[in-house]
Amino acid sequence: MNAESKLKFNILQEKSGPFEALLYDVDGTLADNMHAHKAAYVAAAKEYEVDLDDAIVEELAGWPTVDVATEINARYQKEFDINEFSKRKSTIFIEQFIRATKPVDFVLQHLLANIGKKRIGIVSGGSRSTLNITLEVIGLTGKYETLVCAGDTPEGKPSPQPFLLAAENLGVDPQNCLVFEDGDPGVRGAISAGMGWIRVDQI
Repeated sequence: MNAESKLKFNILQEKSGPFEALLYDVDGTLADNMHAHKAAYVAAAKEYEVDLDDAIVEELAGWPTVDVATEINARYQKEFDINEFSKRKSTIFIEQFIRATKPVDFVLQHLLANIGKKRIGIVSGGSRSTLNITLEVIGLTGKYETLVCAGDTPEGKPSPQPFLLAAENLGVDPQNCLVFEDGDPGVRGAISAGMGWIRVDQI
């Protein structure tokens, strides 16, 4: 790690000290790939004759893709099939971008440094198939105890449900969980779940 990353790593270590479990988002938190997700959304939307403003991807960071697709329909007054859109966006992302994914180094190193010391969970709005590839590419396969992703709970972020399920899977009280996020929806979900939280993009 360079000096800046080491400083940020130390901040995460200090803040996570009192907590029993650490719950990490993936896209934009562990993986430096939000630019790639934006590009995949824009490319998929173009196929549906939508000139998408990619700011919506940051605004809705952490939402399941089908929910983002529903919001695109509403804002752009379209009626395309949200499930087909989601599949197309995921296909574009996997085929064109996923293998070039780099980690957010200080967050990745924080997770690795706490294996065996804290309970480790992944909570993401992405699909399990895409997440498994992303986690493999950045070297985290098998480095966590639970993975909660799109479809595992009736509601995704900003609902607290995904975080509460992760805490339940780990057998840890929500108040003893610390969430690492890069988007407002995830932070709102963590707060609603009664958990601590850190915006890694604001350190």
